[in-house]
Amino acid sequence: MLHARTIYRCVRQGTVSLATAPEPGSRCQPHEVDDNAVQTPNLWGNFGVFSGTLYEREQDGVTVYSTRNLPGSRPYLRFTVNTPPGEPAHPGLGHVGKPQLDRYPKAFRAAAKKTGVEEAWLRAIAHAESGFEARAVSAKGALGVMQLLPEVATEYGVADPFSPEQSIDGGARHMRWLLARYHGDRTLAVAAYNAGVGAVARYDGVPPYAETREYVAKVFTLYARYREAMGQPLERPAP
Repeated sequence: MLHARTIYRCVRQGTVSLATAPEPGSRCQPHEVDDNAVQTPNLWGNFGVFSGTLYEREQDGVTVYSTRNLPGSRPYLRFTVNTPPGEPAHPGLGHVGKPQLDRYPKAFRAAAKKTGVEEAWLRAIAHAESGFEARAVSAKGALGVMQLLPEVATEYGVADPFSPEQSIDGGARHMRWLLARYHGDRTLAVAAYNAGVGAVARYDGVPPYAETREYVAKVFTLYARYREAMGQPLERPAP
């Protein structure tokens, strides 16, 4: 076959990987893939969505590539996918812009004091989620300033998710719970706020959804801007 390559579908202990050569220790089947095909065949199986890292390594004197991290592998390419149907993740309704300290100052101060979650962090989430719009509704069904899903609003006793005060209070309490769950790791907490704790557990970290990774980057950018606007020193990585 002209303009074709061989891809190996390798199975080991119930897990599937794709590789350019048979993987040692795996059961591999070769598949010819036409480079000019309109749609590549689904070699993964009925997984719904696949994602991860493509690794490169040396095998028998040749550079090979695989989606399985084998000894001697080096990360070559990380790939992301859109949120699959049924997941709550979304890129957010708000846009990165100037801090808006005039939006609901009493509600944010009260929520921060009540939960111990930094006000700048709560404001960054509200900014990314809704742009502080009290009547915001996302395509995934999230509501209000903090974009609470109906089940999350119910869990925290938010009777009116379109009330800015109730939304901010409920979102702050949910974020406090997430920060406790992830031992203060803001990255995992905000990823779970966006995509759900199930997705974070399933991928053992930030889900590879393009929407979630865009959202996490947006929140951290806004967080730095809100800290600066509130006269707080910017946090820097340790040397």
